[in-house]
Amino acid sequence: MQDSRVAFLKTLLGTPGPSGDEIGAARVWRAEAKTFADKVWGDVRGNSFAQLDGDGPRVLLAGHIDEIGVMISHIDENGFLFFAPVGGWDAQVLVGQRVRLLGQQGEVVGVIGKKPIHLMKGEEREKASTIEGMWIDIGVKNREEAQQHVAVGTVGVIDGAPLELPNGRIVSRSLDNRIGAFVVLEALRLLSEKRPRAVVVAVATTQEETSFAGATTAAYSFDPQVAIAVDVTFATDHPESNQRQHNDVKLGGGPVLARGAANTPLIYQRLVDIANNEQIPFSLQITPRYTGTDADAIHMIRGGVATGVISIPNRYMHSPNEMVDLADVENAARLIAAFVSSIESASEFIPE
Repeated sequence: MQDSRVAFLKTLLGTPGPSGDEIGAARVWRAEAKTFADKVWGDVRGNSFAQLDGDGPRVLLAGHIDEIGVMISHIDENGFLFFAPVGGWDAQVLVGQRVRLLGQQGEVVGVIGKKPIHLMKGEEREKASTIEGMWIDIGVKNREEAQQHVAVGTVGVIDGAPLELPNGRIVSRSLDNRIGAFVVLEALRLLSEKRPRAVVVAVATTQEETSFAGATTAAYSFDPQVAIAVDVTFATDHPESNQRQHNDVKLGGGPVLARGAANTPLIYQRLVDIANNEQIPFSLQITPRYTGTDADAIHMIRGGVATGVISIPNRYMHSPNEMVDLADVENAARLIAAFVSSIESASEFIPE
């Protein structure tokens, strides 16, 4: 991947944007989109849109830009901050982490604390940590001092910069699913170089981790005929993975194509055929009940939308150090661009 693209990705990953408060990350995304899209705008739910004009069918490319985080629920008399999760946390990974809170006068760094193991006795040491048993310490002496910086309702994220590892791997918080918002914009960038017939909109959706609100309103307002949702999925190339249930999904093995649930069978088959023809590596995944992505909302909008799901293999999902392979990211953008370029009519995806 080009250095300029990696630099943009790192900026996007490093900008806090928990569900419901995605403003900062969305601004970064829109600023990049303005360098090549025909039209860029936002909506009342915080979604960001970038459009390429055309005279063909309306195609939506969706990747949610929100991430999991924390929200302050109480400030005690000593200035310790108690909090609730924004999205689905494994409480064990929060112990001892630094957090970056979006304070009233700017960002505030704190540390997540809990009772030290030295002071625990017997069975207490064997119990799993809970969020109710943790707090955030921002270094203040009392409630009044804390309230100069934060308030009940202040949100935050894990404090950690993206890092590049060997073999094209990158680790960061927020890869779920800042990487999806990145992929749909990269696909739009590729399409801008060789225009398809379709009217194509990439959208960085909001609140996927909590409600699918962004995808629902974005799809309703744009009224697409065809859509691709881009998210992350569980890699199974590490210890304790279950390939019998989740198949063989490897970092570097290419994007993952989902079959079932919200996915339109004709779109799924088109994606498989294009990947084979373009020699793009890919893996397969089943979603017999639901996809757990924005596609679950998009495919039911209005009279229905022909929808597909493309995912990026991800290790250590919903942790401070998620990991993806940049080759998979590039190949996902290539596959999406080739798919959109293949569309002549929305009727191609209506079963006969």
